[in-house]
Amino acid sequence: MSLLAMGFLLVILQPSAGQFPRACANTQSLLRKECCPPWDGDGSPCGELSNRGSCQNILLSQAPLGPQFPFSGVDDREDWPSVFFNRTCKCGGNFMGFNCGECKFGFSGLNCTERRIRIRRNIFQLTTSEKDKFLAYLNLAKNTLSQDYVIATGTYIQMNNGSNPMFRNINLYDLFVWMHYYASRDTLLGGSNVWRDIDFAHEAPGFLPWHRVFLLMWEREIQKITGDENFTIPYWDWRDAEDCAVCTDEYMGGRHPTNPNLLSPASFFSSWQVICTRSEEYNSQQALCNATSEGPILRNPGNNDKSRTPRLPSSAEVEFCLSLTQYESGSMDKMANYSFRNTLEGFADPRTAISNISQSGLHNALHIYMNGSMSQVQGSANDPIFVLHHAFVDSIFERWLRRHRPMLEVYPAANAPIGHNRENYMVPFIPLYRNGEFFKPSRELGYDYEYLQEPALDSFQAFLTPYLEQARQIWAWLVGAAVVGGIVTAVLTGLMLACRKKRRGTASEVQPLLIESEDYNNVSYQSNF
Repeated sequence: MSLLAMGFLLVILQPSAGQFPRACANTQSLLRKECCPPWDGDGSPCGELSNRGSCQNILLSQAPLGPQFPFSGVDDREDWPSVFFNRTCKCGGNFMGFNCGECKFGFSGLNCTERRIRIRRNIFQLTTSEKDKFLAYLNLAKNTLSQDYVIATGTYIQMNNGSNPMFRNINLYDLFVWMHYYASRDTLLGGSNVWRDIDFAHEAPGFLPWHRVFLLMWEREIQKITGDENFTIPYWDWRDAEDCAVCTDEYMGGRHPTNPNLLSPASFFSSWQVICTRSEEYNSQQALCNATSEGPILRNPGNNDKSRTPRLPSSAEVEFCLSLTQYESGSMDKMANYSFRNTLEGFADPRTAISNISQSGLHNALHIYMNGSMSQVQGSANDPIFVLHHAFVDSIFERWLRRHRPMLEVYPAANAPIGHNRENYMVPFIPLYRNGEFFKPSRELGYDYEYLQEPALDSFQAFLTPYLEQARQIWAWLVGAAVVGGIVTAVLTGLMLACRKKRRGTASEVQPLLIESEDYNNVSYQSNF
């Protein structure tokens, strides 16, 4: 597209909307550009009366962006979420949520003071009852309306700048499918024009932190609708796999007996309907996906283009990827060389770390191999294998963080593609999360992976935890006791030294020599106490 055409299009562009807390999907909130819902616990905005948080102006990053997106003010996702809201809840302490009504990841309890680590496990290590419970939870999410969130069915302009709200309900599973679509969709430029080189969740530094938040939020919502606070997403370790081991009716659905592109009717996943898979149709209509059902899940694992993805990833490729010391490099997009992120995402060769977009490695290889709904970026989360796959990708990210122990400054602060700088808020999450906030070990976010645990350390930490918690609660008394003890010790020491000095001054000449010099080295020191 020529620069002249770009300039003309700036006049006719139609921005689009994101996912919203239900409490803010109304005319008043949109016109005031404020999303600070009351917390049910005390009825005050952001739970301010209970010191949980307060309604504050959003501080946006001013760091420069990369050159990949040559527009400004044409997409509602720019400077998220400022097109819709410039005031949201800022939570204090360990509180979190769009109204500060929840605990930060890794905390629980009435006042969010209890630390806890949940363990994500290999799906093949689950008992039959645990596996069946996981599958039942997936189906429950697909058939339960989200209580907290709705999706936008029109652009901000179509909403008349907020005076005509356009939202609809959506089930909990599809909410996350829609969010994944929304973050990766093309920019609508009016007429039949779109800008494809934009993605707020892929092809740049934010790929791994974004999907980490996505899984944590998905996990949290399942915990809420089931009441199972211990629920965690299982992972599928696909290293060196010869085929799709989870593609059976016992797990994520086998192959249809007569149509290899469909799932077996013996799996309830065969009745699931997908959404947000027709990107070209939305682009031609200059519209958003409105979550209308678009047919069954498609999957034909292994019958993909072998020239692009000849097989599933190997252990050796994962190990090479982990050896890369740079998180990000160069242009910080899919052309980056020697970038851990780009190699793990799959745009760089997993044997050389040189960008090669004609091939699909590691993360991308799995998507292509599935040869169906998983293989189209915007609608890939429709297939429930998505969460198993990304949980394992996140575990590789975690291994890299533990091996290289990067400082936060390793994550790019500026010049990354739009939405991917360290201080940018992730699209389309409300509550707001910055990319850099999730560039840290998973245990700080309240979870770990079964195969990454250090048993001895974990058992020692578990032993110490209750005592450390008690010490934390009485630390002020402990400090006071230490100060008093120090003063008493100093006074007693002074008195002892004074008495000793006095005795030496009066009787030093008649005291016998206790130890001859030649025997001195044979005597052990012993404490006087």
